[in-house]
Amino acid sequence: MSFWRDRRVLVTGAHGFFGSHIVDALRARGVPGPALVAPTSCEADLRDRAACERVVRGVDLVIHLAARTGGIGLHAEHPGEAFFDTALAGLLVMDAARRAGVPKFVGIGTTCSYPRAAPLPFREDSLWDGAPEPVTGAYGFAKSMLLVQGQAYRREYGFEAIHLIPVNLYGPRDRFDERASHVVAALVRRFVEAAEAGADSVTVWGTGAATRDFLYVEDAAEAVLLACERYGDAEPLNLGSGQETKIAELAALVAACAGFQGEIRWDASRPDGTPRRCVDVARAREHLGFEPRTPLRTGIQRTVDWYRGHR
Repeated sequence: MSFWRDRRVLVTGAHGFFGSHIVDALRARGVPGPALVAPTSCEADLRDRAACERVVRGVDLVIHLAARTGGIGLHAEHPGEAFFDTALAGLLVMDAARRAGVPKFVGIGTTCSYPRAAPLPFREDSLWDGAPEPVTGAYGFAKSMLLVQGQAYRREYGFEAIHLIPVNLYGPRDRFDERASHVVAALVRRFVEAAEAGADSVTVWGTGAATRDFLYVEDAAEAVLLACERYGDAEPLNLGSGQETKIAELAALVAACAGFQGEIRWDASRPDGTPRRCVDVARAREHLGFEPRTPLRTGIQRTVDWYRGHR
């Protein structure tokens, strides 16, 4: 707790899914409301240099999450918007923090940055071994720019910037939108509504063969704060469960938690995205002592229950 005493923290993207849980975790650490800077996108457009200079003024730590992100459908339709907004906000916020003398910057990356053909589990040193999956690659490259910028600023200015790469996050407060949500939230909405309607079947994008590494959002927020406290290296750090789950297995699990008993059909004309994703978590275990606490089934059930109660 002493790390957070008298520390003023800026969280960009604080009103989004992941950001709201990081704010909760900061409050649990004893960071008081006046020491939390959490502007909305209306209050500070982070694509504007003056706005970035204003929000970093007087803070001791920046946790930068703000990005233009969503599910695979959104990235397929708007790759240019995802790249430009994400990259520009990252460039301007970090530069403003460096110029303002902020002692530490925590950049949040994405597994979309990893090469499509990288060997599993993804190790941090394989990040530049090839091109990412084309559908989400523009967003992945934009997030990788945070890492490049942070390492360059460290070499030239002695700026302490770290880069964390979380896997697919899920949990309460996610964006349950058919067009823009990530896979767990999209499945939760679809199966809950199908169960309530008594539907005979649900159609899911892709083949079900793709795999992902899933991390409950509260566990991910704890990992970020541990990195704030304990990690200061230039090299990126994976945050994940280290467990590979097929989308078909995930869909069956969500269906069971939602009480759906019909048929699951697969639309192979829709993209699977990267064929397989699972990260090596050895460095997070070594440097942070981080271990996820929430089993996938438990986290999915909590997410289903939250969605039913908050629609």
